[in-house]
Amino acid sequence: MTAVLQDDVLAGLVDLGDLIDAVRTVHRDLTLGQAEQPVPAISATAGTTIVLPMVATSHRFGLTVVKVLTDAPGNREGGGPTQQSTVVVLDSRTGARLAVMSGGACTRMRTAAASAVATDALARNDSRVLGLVGAGPLAVEHVAAVRTVRPIDTVVVWSRSASRVAEFRIALRQREHADGVPALDVLTAPGPRHVVEAADVLCTLTPSRVPVVEGAWLRPGQHINAVGAPPRPDHREIDSHGMARATVVVDNTDIQLQKSGEVLLSLKDGTTTEDDFRCELGAVLAGLAPGRTQHEQITLFNSVGIALQDLAFAALALKRTPWTTPNT
Repeated sequence: MTAVLQDDVLAGLVDLGDLIDAVRTVHRDLTLGQAEQPVPAISATAGTTIVLPMVATSHRFGLTVVKVLTDAPGNREGGGPTQQSTVVVLDSRTGARLAVMSGGACTRMRTAAASAVATDALARNDSRVLGLVGAGPLAVEHVAAVRTVRPIDTVVVWSRSASRVAEFRIALRQREHADGVPALDVLTAPGPRHVVEAADVLCTLTPSRVPVVEGAWLRPGQHINAVGAPPRPDHREIDSHGMARATVVVDNTDIQLQKSGEVLLSLKDGTTTEDDFRCELGAVLAGLAPGRTQHEQITLFNSVGIALQDLAFAALALKRTPWTTPNT
């Protein structure tokens, strides 16, 4: 029987701490040859909309996922979602369809979990101030995820929309109450530079086409999770100087060199080389590549999002769904 799982069910089905552990595992497995993550091909549809089919297989979990992501920036004018996705979960041995999942909660939670894994591997242990450039639902999830791996006591947030910041504050308090964790101090910044200069750990969470963070603003010892830019080669949140200043760790090198605007535009500018993007998160986790080696080092996790992260979420969701029997 195929489970059909909607976002309202999925949001309460997967424990964030378990998901962080599962995302850590699949990234390590990818480096060690226990998982497959091919580069997805982008298909253009009407207007500026693109369709991105993403496939991954985990030998550990015995699962294959096929995620179909649409990025439709034209929806923004009508107030609709710019990104939508559906995840099909298959038994990797038999090909049997185990589940069809809405992609909203999955994408939001696994993205934040990946940032938490990277933060745990790369940020200084004494990091206490979390900076957010962007204040949508992904921001709330990032606060919950990052505070599981570092002793965060203050959040500094900025958004172009004051109403979005107000909604973020309400949603964060509701999440803290639901999770039974102490409320954090939340400060609203007048601009992105103020966030960057205050943050020990910085998360950029905007679908920006032009940089919202300049490399000149980065502070020694800081860690950055660059998360928000869609998989388009002309979109980026961090400028070329920022990419050159930081020690960059990526989720997948081959995908980054084809899909990440941060990578491709800094290469075009001549401020970086392809070798700057060879270090994958899984290699750091497996002890095969260095992460942070100096207290004053600036580290940056450039995240385009990979289907193996969706697979990690799906594996946990299936375990909590009584009418499915995924391989473990």
